[in-house]
Amino acid sequence: MEQIDAQATMTGTMEVPEKDRLDEAKLTIWFEQNVEGFVGPLSFSKFKGGQSNPTYKVTTPGASYVLRRKPFGPLLPSAHAVDREYRVQAALYDQGFSVSRQFGLCEDDSVAGSMFYVMGFTAGDSYWDGTLPGKTSQQRTQIYNAMIDTLAKLHSYDPAAIGLESYGKPGNYCARQIARWSKQYRLSETETIPEMDQLIDWLEKTVPEQRGFGIAHGDYRIDNMIFDPDESQVLAVLDWELSTLGDPIADLSYFLMSWIQPAEGRNGLLDVDFKGLGIPTMDEALARYVEKAGLTDVPDMDWYLAYNQFRIAAILQGIKKRVIDGTASSAQAEQMAQRVIPLATAAWDYAKKAGAK
Repeated sequence: MEQIDAQATMTGTMEVPEKDRLDEAKLTIWFEQNVEGFVGPLSFSKFKGGQSNPTYKVTTPGASYVLRRKPFGPLLPSAHAVDREYRVQAALYDQGFSVSRQFGLCEDDSVAGSMFYVMGFTAGDSYWDGTLPGKTSQQRTQIYNAMIDTLAKLHSYDPAAIGLESYGKPGNYCARQIARWSKQYRLSETETIPEMDQLIDWLEKTVPEQRGFGIAHGDYRIDNMIFDPDESQVLAVLDWELSTLGDPIADLSYFLMSWIQPAEGRNGLLDVDFKGLGIPTMDEALARYVEKAGLTDVPDMDWYLAYNQFRIAAILQGIKKRVIDGTASSAQAEQMAQRVIPLATAAWDYAKKAGAK
């Protein structure tokens, strides 16, 4: 398969495209009223990585910030809920968890054309290639251990104790996620994919009993984090759009997806030389999480891996629909849209490992 230089194409900022431009005068007023310590003038650039909610770097003479907003144009119901991203990060920041400081949420569309929030800019390293080229074996081990430990810490919080008791519905997280993404998939369906139809039917009928309840990030992977360049620690976890209250095991299994995805220059680690690179195997990563989270055992992962590949395929189908509609936010969106069918096929393969006929 073609190797992707995601580090080059997805890292850093670019000039804001015309279709994504913001009103600097209106935003200057909003910053003056809402961002503690703000001193203008401000200027904008747009982050290359990510495509769901357009994300801007706001630069001033004395500080930098991040502005994240809903896309312009028609959107699927419940998608792009930047107000939820703001709420969960604000609560976690107060607990000392690795997220950026949150400065304010603006629900007035007249300021920037859509709802947005502003947080502090966390300086550090970001990685798109899960094999971490250029790092030593020891550094790779430290980085992967830091990701596992940070995820276990996230799952340790009692949502009610930190003001997030209403952040998600009680009950079976996976069943709710399957219903949500099946609906979103149907709303953005552009062609018939038999494996997706089979998965929707099978997953609905085979949901395992939920064994825990906590904050689920929903998109926990290496390129959604900022790392300390010297200590290899996670400084900030990014992109909380898919977060809710739910099953920590399902959230963990999403992170473990990297180990079964092709190593094409993104977060995939399939068939890499784990020992030589210093990257833990999936079993080693799972064992470390179990230890850090204080679990006694972990259920078989095949069902969860099928479920998460289905979920990603449904998300990418939404991107595919937006590419067709002309509202996708990044140059990589079309490439990502092409992954829907391969993901659906891989998900059905794992479903069969878990007993699907």
